[in-house]
This record gives sequence, structure tokens and C-alpha cells, in this order.
Amino acid sequence: MSEQSLRGRCAVVTGSTSGIGLGLATRLAQAGANVMLNGMGDAAEIARIQQSLTALDVKVAYHGADMTRPTEIADLIATAEKELGAVDVLVSNAGVQHVAPVASFPDAQWERIISINLSAAFYGAKAALPGMLARGWGRIINIASVHGLVASANKSAYVAAKHGVVGLTKVIALETAETPVTCNAICPGGVLTPLVDQQIRARAKSEGKTYEAAKLELVGEKHPSKEFVTPEQLADLALFLCSPGAAQMRGQALAMDGGWTAQ
Repeated sequence: MSEQSLRGRCAVVTGSTSGIGLGLATRLAQAGANVMLNGMGDAAEIARIQQSLTALDVKVAYHGADMTRPTEIADLIATAEKELGAVDVLVSNAGVQHVAPVASFPDAQWERIISINLSAAFYGAKAALPGMLARGWGRIINIASVHGLVASANKSAYVAAKHGVVGLTKVIALETAETPVTCNAICPGGVLTPLVDQQIRARAKSEGKTYEAAKLELVGEKHPSKEFVTPEQLADLALFLCSPGAAQMRGQALAMDGGWTAQ
């Protein structure tokens, strides 16, 4: 696929100031797409990211929409259409986590996780779809999780939300089945983000192990491959979903998980 395969297209990536989202936004910009960033973080660091992506000869904007607020999500899409000219690609990536047994799971954490991980994907698609359909092309990519396919204890809200994202993806795909707009979900397993890297280093220090030993122990708990997924690999899959080759890939939940769900 050409490195400029999305030249002239415009993409919104939620939760794109770090980790998986930043990897996705970077890859889309490398493919020529104008990008609307979104997420939390230090203002200077966000400005640095924006400048580095602009150097790829694309337009890059930033919107600090709170993913718990539907009106701000709608404004994110409206602002992208105004500043970048369209929203051709929507990647709903923003997500949060909290771990606790159901019996003691905090109500506020349940509401927050469902809101950011599931409802935000709905409101983003609702706002972006009319323009995509009117222009006759669009790609909605929901970043679900391996936990949209299987469960783990103590992650009730996250698992429920991600299963919901997979279901939402199927509904949008059916509603757009006779149009040039597609909707699919990517379901990552363990991803080697800066946050996970910190967890590995902390485990290595606390248990007196080497970094590599701690890394292998952590990833080996779930991935038969004994390798983490990288943000770059996920971004390449997202880029494929934007390509002509994926035009009839609709409503799919694509696991990239080192073999986790093959067991």
C-alpha cells in the first residue's frame, strides 16, 4: 500500500496523545491523512506531537473533548469537519480501566468506564456518519480489546464495555452495508505502551529480575507468542482497514493478541 494512500483524507483519533492512539495517529499521518488529535496530557507535549506530525506535510489539529460528554464529542467531530474539511476516518480509541471484584466495584468507576470506552464510540459514530454517508466514503474503526471477545476476572466494566463495542461495530456495519462506509473493530491483546513498559520496569525492580525476564513473565501469562503487540502493528492493521482491499470487511472484530484467543 502506498505511503500516501490516505492523502487528502481526514482522520479523527480519540485518545491519541499517547500509547496506542498516538501510534494510530502517527501512522495515518504518514499515509497522508490530515489528523485531529484528542486526549489528555501536558499542553507542551501535545504541541510537540502536533508539530512533529505537521512535519509530515499534513494538517494536524487538537481538540480536548472530554469523552464522558456527548456534546463535546459532537463538537470534536464538528470542529474536525470545519478545520480539516471532513471526517473520513474515525478511530474511537479512548479508554480507561479499573480493576475490582463486582461486589466491591465502585459505581463511579463503572459509569466512567462505560461512558469513555463504549458510549463515546457511539456518540462519535453518530456525529461522523452523516458526513461520511453524504460524501460517499468513510471508515469507522473501533479499538475494542481482546476483552471484547473473552473475559478476565475483576474487569467487569471494561469487559462489558468492550463486548459492547464489538456489538456496536456490528450494528453500524449492518446499517451501512450497502454504502461505501465500513465499520470494524480491532481487538488488541497486551500492548507494549509506555505505561506497560513502566509496569515491567517496576516488576523487575520489585522482584529483583532483569527487564527481559519481567517482560517475558508478564506477556507470557496471556500470549502464547510471548511477545507484546506494538502500537505500530495495530496502526498498520488500521491502515489496511482504510484501504480498498478492506472494502468488504464489515462488522469484524479483528484480534491482534499473540494467540491469546486461539487457546
